[in-house]
Formats: sequence, C-alpha cells, structure tokens
Amino acid sequence: MLSTKCKVFILALCVSVVCVVLNRETYSGLSQTLLEYTSPPLDSRVCACQKCLSEESDPWFTKNFNQSVQPFLTKKYSTPENAFNWWKRLQHDGSSFTSYTEVVDKLFEIIPDKDHNTQPRPDKCRSCAVVGNSRNLRGSHYGALIDSHDIIIRINRGPTQGYETDVGARTTHRVMYPESAMDLGNTTHLVLFPFKTMDLRWLVSVLTTGTFTMKSYTAVTAKIKANKDLVMVLSPAFIKYIHEVWLDNPAHTYPSTGFMTVVLSLHMCDEVSVFGFGVDRDGNWSHYFEELRNKNLKTGPHHGQDEYKVIQQLSDLHKIQMHKGW
Repeated sequence: MLSTKCKVFILALCVSVVCVVLNRETYSGLSQTLLEYTSPPLDSRVCACQKCLSEESDPWFTKNFNQSVQPFLTKKYSTPENAFNWWKRLQHDGSSFTSYTEVVDKLFEIIPDKDHNTQPRPDKCRSCAVVGNSRNLRGSHYGALIDSHDIIIRINRGPTQGYETDVGARTTHRVMYPESAMDLGNTTHLVLFPFKTMDLRWLVSVLTTGTFTMKSYTAVTAKIKANKDLVMVLSPAFIKYIHEVWLDNPAHTYPSTGFMTVVLSLHMCDEVSVFGFGVDRDGNWSHYFEELRNKNLKTGPHHGQDEYKVIQQLSDLHKIQMHKGW
C-alpha cells in the first residue's frame, strides 16, 4: 500500500497538472480575445492597405465621392438619356441618342462587355500612380517610384522612352481621345475618354477597318495598335458626375483629361499617388517632353487652377499623395 506521504505527493502533482491546463486555456482564451480587439477580421476592412482612401472620410470627400457611379461603359451600365444630352453639348455633337446607342452596341461587338469591378476588396491593396505631363517632372527622378505601383495611368501622348529616370517605363493604362491617340503595347489598357459620338465611331474604326475619316483641329490617326480585350471607355455619365459634383458645375467649360484621370483613380485604387500635375516653376502649364517656346501657356477650355485646387485639397486630406517634382 502507498504511504501517506506518497498519496499526498500524487495528489499535489495532479492538482498542479490541472492548474497548468486551466492556465493554458485561460491564456489562450485571453489571447484570442485580445486578437479580436486588436486585429479586426479581414473581411471587415475596405481594403488590405494600411489606410484605404475610402475610409475615415471627411464631409467634403464624402459628399463628392460616390462609389455607386460607374466609371466605364458596359451594356449593363448604359448611358441615361439625360446624361447623353448634357454630354453631347461639350463639343456641339449633333448626334441623336438613338445613333449614340447604336454606336455603343457596335462597339461591344468588338470589345468585351466586361463588368470592370472598381470596388475595393478586403484582400487587396491596389496602388495607383497617375502620371501627368507637367514640366515639373523634369529632373524629379521619380521613375523607380512610379514603376513600383500596381496601376500606372499615363495621359495622352506623354512618352516614357528617353525619360525613364523621371517618369518611369511601365504603363498599365493609357488615357486618350482620338486627337491624342498612339500605339500601345499588348498589355496596356486603352482608356478612351470620349467627348462626342464621333469619338466612339473612331474607336470602332481604329480597332477594325481603319477607314473612318475624322476631321478635327489636328490630324487624327486612322489606325492604332491596341489590345481589343483591354479597351475601356469612360462613361458620359461619369464625366457629368465629375463636372457637376467635383467641379461644382462651372459654366462654358468641361473637365480636363488630367483631372478626370485623378477622379477616376479614386474609383479604381485604394492608394493614389499623383505625379506631374500643376504649373512649372515659372507658372506655365507646359509639358516635360516639349521645349518651352511660349512662356504664357494656359489650359484651354479647362479651369486648370480650379482643378488643381481640388487635387490639392485631396492631398491635404491625405486621400492622394502629391509628388510635385520641384
């Protein structure tokens, strides 16, 4: 038989084991509780970035930023007639709504009718570089920083070759309209910003026969190299939204491609960096790829200064990160 001392020892050992097990379970439960408070579930985040631009919004941004407005044309998100009637006045388009819808239908026989999902996802952090064409990019050495982004949007004919150190080499999306068209690589999205029905007719032609002749203030190329599967067309309703909401409906003007690209990036990305916007150090609206001859360059039919103020306000609110270059 076991001695009394031995029985006491065994009893004490059993009590110790029970306490250790209980302590482990208590610690594990406490740890799990702490994790629940300090690390919210992934699906409760808007995106996977450290800070998503659509989070912690101030009243001005909340009033302007409407994620329900679809940026791109699809068959599902067609153009309302009232938006078409507003849009057709931008460049005095005489087309009817019926002829416009016929051209859009023809376009979607050529390009995929994709639902371009621009909504943020809790498992992704989409970084975006919007590269403008301002002369303030010269000598900036931003090239490597620009190329580090997931999405790199360039505007019109802003070149990369020969300027890689300052503007980078990669392009995922190229914004253009017929007068600023250029050949694209097979992995670059053609993002058309249409200002009239003729622009859509031109797009159908350049992607197929190349026979459409378009008269404009400058020569318009009849054929370009582009991947049909990567074509995206900005919706006239989205242009109207930018004009009326973000620019407060200025009379006798319409938004510039640069400004519309910045607003578009807010809908496509979770982190936005903006390069090459604004005047150069002498106050001119000039391009990094052109030699400056006219020392008094302005912004044409666009309110450049008003647009830049909105972009600066977005920067002040940390919705975008501005890189001024000088």
